[in-house]
Amino acid sequence: MATLRVRHQDAHEFVVNLLKASGVSASHAAIVAQGLVEADLRGVDSHGINRIPSYLARIRAGVLDPKAEPTLTQVTPVVAQVNAHNGFGSPAAHLAMSTACTIASTFGIGLVSVKHSNHFGMSAWLVRQAVDRGMMSLVFTNSSPALPVWGGKSQLMGVSPIACGAPGGNDSRPFILDMAPSVAARGKIHKALRRGEKIPKGWALDAEGRETEDPAEALKGVMLPMGGPKGSALAVMMDVFSGVMSGSAFAGGVVGPYDLKGPGGVGHFIVAIKPDLFVSLEEFRERMGILYKKVVESDRAEGVERIYFPGEIEQLTEEERLKDGIPYVQDEVDALNAEADNLQVPRLKVLA
Repeated sequence: MATLRVRHQDAHEFVVNLLKASGVSASHAAIVAQGLVEADLRGVDSHGINRIPSYLARIRAGVLDPKAEPTLTQVTPVVAQVNAHNGFGSPAAHLAMSTACTIASTFGIGLVSVKHSNHFGMSAWLVRQAVDRGMMSLVFTNSSPALPVWGGKSQLMGVSPIACGAPGGNDSRPFILDMAPSVAARGKIHKALRRGEKIPKGWALDAEGRETEDPAEALKGVMLPMGGPKGSALAVMMDVFSGVMSGSAFAGGVVGPYDLKGPGGVGHFIVAIKPDLFVSLEEFRERMGILYKKVVESDRAEGVERIYFPGEIEQLTEEERLKDGIPYVQDEVDALNAEADNLQVPRLKVLA
């Protein structure tokens, strides 16, 4: 399918205009746009600006408050909580990570929980926020039911990403892990549906419990956990730390970003850690450089041309898309421009 290229600056401006026209403050609109565009730049197209139509639908349905301001409560010197008040997840999570990093810069570690939130996009953009401040981090969230517990057949756990990161060495890339506990992120199913593509077998089951390559049928059924009971247990872990502990929805109670039945009730769990707590920063960076080199220079298995450090492929994709633009298919651009027409803001600029 032919693709259209868009400059990242134009994608960012487009999203900001849509959100501001929908009642979102300029500062919050910029944060939401940053996270979505960064996902597209990194090749995580399932969490990019094509999420905007679902976000706007939730605003129109009155189940997401575009004007909500997250509030911060200090619990202990090293622990805080953000209440998102059913606003966008991105500004609340951004505040949480900023707070965690500030606390960690003084005390070595900062832990911030977020409650009453919504979808915050790609977890890696929060990890990068910490990396850019020279911090290690953990980013957890729970999400709407999509995954059965091991041995079950109905949706109960979310396909909730597990993310963490650490600054790199002087001559190496940072470590950035962002993965779902399922074989594939559910957003990839929505992406395949948008683009009229099939999904690989082994990703999901339909409503009758059969393997399917049809994304529409997959969305009626369940995602499959990676590693069987291991992926299922990781999904439960996300619910414990993000939902149960924070006071947010849990045990199947989270409402997803494509659902209009009520507030999201999403919870997040964010930790920032100073990397020089046990060794000097210079030694930490030296050791990270050694780790990076050992990983990427490992003996390659047959048929493998290159070994990548976690997050490196996405960083290389970002470098390419910053130069050549972000690719979207025509149907995606048309759906975004329909939102622009409805809100009477400029359409998405496409490179000639």
